[in-house]
Amino acid sequence: MSSLSRELVFLILQFLDEEKFKDTVHRLEKESGFFFNMRYFEDSVTNGEWDDVEKYLSGFTKVEDNRYSMKIFFEIRKQKYLEALDKKDHARAVEIIRNDLRVFSTFNEELFKEITMLMTLENFRENEQLSKYGDTKSARAIMLVELKKLIEANPLFRDKLQFPTLKNSRLRTLINQSLNWQHQLCKNPRPNPDIKTLFVDHACGPPNGARAPSPVTNPLMGSIPKVGGFPPIGAHGPFQPAAAPGPAPLTASLAGWMANPSPVAHQAISAGPIGLSASSNAAPMVKRPRTPPVDYQTADSDHVLKRPRPFGEEMSNLPVNILPVTYPGQSRAHTMYSSDDLPKNFSAHIIQGSTVKSIDFHPVQQTLLLVGTNIGDITIWEVGAREKLVSRNFKVWDLSACSMTLQASLASEYTAAVNRVIWSPDGNLLGVAYSKHMVHIYSYHGSDDLRNHLEIDAHAGNVSDLAFAQPNKQLYVISCGEDKTIKFIFSTAIDGKIKAWLYDNLGSRVDYDAPGHSCTKMAYSADGTRLFSCGTNKEGESHIVEWNESEGAASPCLRFNKEGNILAVSTNDNGIKILGNVDGIRLLRSIEARALERAYDASRAAEPQAAAKGSIISAFGASSSTTGTGIVVADRSAQMAAIVGLNGDNRALPDVKPRVADELEKSKIWKLTEMNEPSQLRSLRLPDSLMPIKVVRMIYTNSGGAILALTDNAVHKLWKWQKNERNVTGKATSSSQPQLWQPPSGILMTNDLRETNQEEAVPCFALSKNDSYVMSASGGKISLFNMMTFKTMTTFMAPPPAATFLAFHPQDNNIIAIGMDDSSIQIYNVRVDEVNSKLRGHQKRVTGLAFSTVLNVLVSSGADAQLCVWSMDGWEKQASKFLLIPSGHAPNPLGPTRVQFHQDQTHLLVVHGTQIAIYEGSKLECLKQWLPVESSGPITDAVYSCDSQSIFVGFEDGSVCILTAATLQLRCRINPGAYLPSNPSPRVYPVVVAAHPSESNQFAVGLSDGGVHVLEPPQDEGKWGILPPAENGGGPSISSTTGSDQQQR
Repeated sequence: MSSLSRELVFLILQFLDEEKFKDTVHRLEKESGFFFNMRYFEDSVTNGEWDDVEKYLSGFTKVEDNRYSMKIFFEIRKQKYLEALDKKDHARAVEIIRNDLRVFSTFNEELFKEITMLMTLENFRENEQLSKYGDTKSARAIMLVELKKLIEANPLFRDKLQFPTLKNSRLRTLINQSLNWQHQLCKNPRPNPDIKTLFVDHACGPPNGARAPSPVTNPLMGSIPKVGGFPPIGAHGPFQPAAAPGPAPLTASLAGWMANPSPVAHQAISAGPIGLSASSNAAPMVKRPRTPPVDYQTADSDHVLKRPRPFGEEMSNLPVNILPVTYPGQSRAHTMYSSDDLPKNFSAHIIQGSTVKSIDFHPVQQTLLLVGTNIGDITIWEVGAREKLVSRNFKVWDLSACSMTLQASLASEYTAAVNRVIWSPDGNLLGVAYSKHMVHIYSYHGSDDLRNHLEIDAHAGNVSDLAFAQPNKQLYVISCGEDKTIKFIFSTAIDGKIKAWLYDNLGSRVDYDAPGHSCTKMAYSADGTRLFSCGTNKEGESHIVEWNESEGAASPCLRFNKEGNILAVSTNDNGIKILGNVDGIRLLRSIEARALERAYDASRAAEPQAAAKGSIISAFGASSSTTGTGIVVADRSAQMAAIVGLNGDNRALPDVKPRVADELEKSKIWKLTEMNEPSQLRSLRLPDSLMPIKVVRMIYTNSGGAILALTDNAVHKLWKWQKNERNVTGKATSSSQPQLWQPPSGILMTNDLRETNQEEAVPCFALSKNDSYVMSASGGKISLFNMMTFKTMTTFMAPPPAATFLAFHPQDNNIIAIGMDDSSIQIYNVRVDEVNSKLRGHQKRVTGLAFSTVLNVLVSSGADAQLCVWSMDGWEKQASKFLLIPSGHAPNPLGPTRVQFHQDQTHLLVVHGTQIAIYEGSKLECLKQWLPVESSGPITDAVYSCDSQSIFVGFEDGSVCILTAATLQLRCRINPGAYLPSNPSPRVYPVVVAAHPSESNQFAVGLSDGGVHVLEPPQDEGKWGILPPAENGGGPSISSTTGSDQQQR
């Protein structure tokens, strides 16, 4: 339920209470669960109304929710039982034991037996613990004190014990304000309107008995914006006209609705047009005075959208917080948007990889987004296809032409952040303002064709902002910087022109059309930071506008496209979210459709060729009953073609939520690249001064600047990269050595070890979103470590059972899912130190957990090769399925099964020793399956790349394979000789694989000999595998020659 709906419930509760609907009030409190009325609860307990007490409590908690809830219900039922015994009503006491107290026997059987034995006593006060029990009234009072403490400590009652502070009759006030507003819109307002119903909008009848036009056909009402777009109504608004004769204040019906109507009539705000109707109706509306509404002063008066300023008032009274109420180029009949017009439907999440500083949509191609980052990178994205078209790093094109100050600055630190990116009006050029002196102008020629155009050493220091202007059809670049060398004078004219002049007497540099071409006054706010203009045009329309002189300098990293139907917003995970309204989503879907069509055409063209080469389908796959499942077998001597469905048509493969980037990837025919030499890739073995012990778990930090590994002896190792000339970002890279980091105290993060056989332990850990702490276990208690100090903050959950997998709840870091070696999953609340739920569905230990916020599920995997789906709402099991184990492959009884969600949060990567598979996340339908050749040994681990376009797979023979995620097509194999020492032990192999959180082609492997290697493709290629060049610019090559090359590799 939204926050506004929640607040409406509180308003209804207040209204019902004021109207003395007591039973209804408490029923709504219970059913909504928003407010626990402690006074009502106290009265019910004091009066011994036990059924009412439990019914009321049931709306907020249940016996099994947590230990506080259990104690609350136990105390109530115990008191009810003791009162029955005190009255010698043994039949009632037996009924209470059987129906109410038996539930507690499963938690404390001894206590239940002791309570039952009280029936054998003549007086239960003979029991030592109950010897001080007094009379019923005092016992209830003592119990009530205890209950209140338990309720206040119970997290389920948090924020539910305090009713919000409201003015009396708040709901009446809001309805009365609505009636006032409706009366102001009446075409023929009456002094004393007779309002008899709230079921329909109020409208005064026309004079002389004439019938008023229907609101549907009324030209005034027909253009009223949707609810949610109206500015606040009331005499306390920001613009108050002079007194004018008019109808009397609303009395009787309107004021009578209020409990305490104000006796003073206030002046109404102007009801002049804010785009409510065509200009032909505007003048009469402005000139005719309105009926003043009754004023009820509330805190809601100052709404973010203000009413238009009445004509003739002085500029000096203009409030400084007014936002524009009309926009250039907008139809006068629609000068205000409703909330439905805002782009608020989620469409895509793009991972940029660095902090986004500025973004701008292309003025013509509405789905091209230009992005600038804090490390000086600029990128052009096609947001419809989620495709990065072109990217450029910060680099000075001609250092010799730069000022000595800039050269000195770059010599000490060759890096700069982007302050502003912007397209020229026609989209042929783009400008970049940097934090050091420079402005770069690029020319853009479509697709990935971005060329250097002009380099300007513009300012001494930071270049704050950048803009293009085109006065007299000549394009200008305007910049401002830390040296404050550009200053503007603004002038206005009766034709609505606004001009900006430099202090050089060479004429105006920029001309603007004022909104509505109105005669304009301009003024700065008192602090000189905000510029406003106001005016009225010949048609009588009023416009008040706040001008944003420093747009982009404050870097809100939020930008609409030209049509206003797509919104790009930067996120704290170094990404960009794309939102759209109905039109924007339709535009994005059309881009998707075109991309899918191209991919489909390419796949159709490839089908005959694939058929001729005989795509390899395992015998197991051919007999499978899973419709649409594609199975691909890796073979070192056979072509790795795209996944083919059982019916021979890969178009039949189901897909829950089509990803354009994935579909485009399907159309590419990759040449398999075999890497055997160190020169074929970039590799770095991380330095290690500690004892080399097998790495069993490993992860990149969320910032991308460090790698955390857990070794088989329960010790954690943390490698951190530092910023330097070779690594200006400070992120993990193979080109710069990191430091094996330890705090000054020299302590190590070491897990608790149990005394039993350590070989049976299953190490696991989970890192918090902000990289501040790690939760870890190695067969003993779970430990919570501080990542800065390495200190153990707490330990909990001593075995048995022992934890085998840990995962943080995506929406609450205090909730963790814990897979156990007894095959259960425990949903644990760290804050209150208790298990909220225990899930059972596996037959062997749990080896993997993955949350999906889109599907609202938790998916678990186990050593039993089974997948289970659990609802995050009530933790009920929704589906389960065993993996399709290929014939001839006996499943390892201790072999782990890992799960990871795709970036779209609907497709699931499943990793098993025998296969890589893609499943639909909610119903567990197998969509694709890839089987390695037996000579490579079992799969040890696999993981998605950060953009979910690739899968990195480790094998027991020491090799690593890179698959295309969309098709499970093998495109690169890294053999051990390419990254391991010249004479590696035959038993050295990657135990774990981890993907960099923002570099899609970087991953790390943790080895059985304790080593950790960071691997990246060659600098000049940038990607794993070789994509054959396009033929005649027509897209990926699918010629027979290419196919032959692949087959002969």
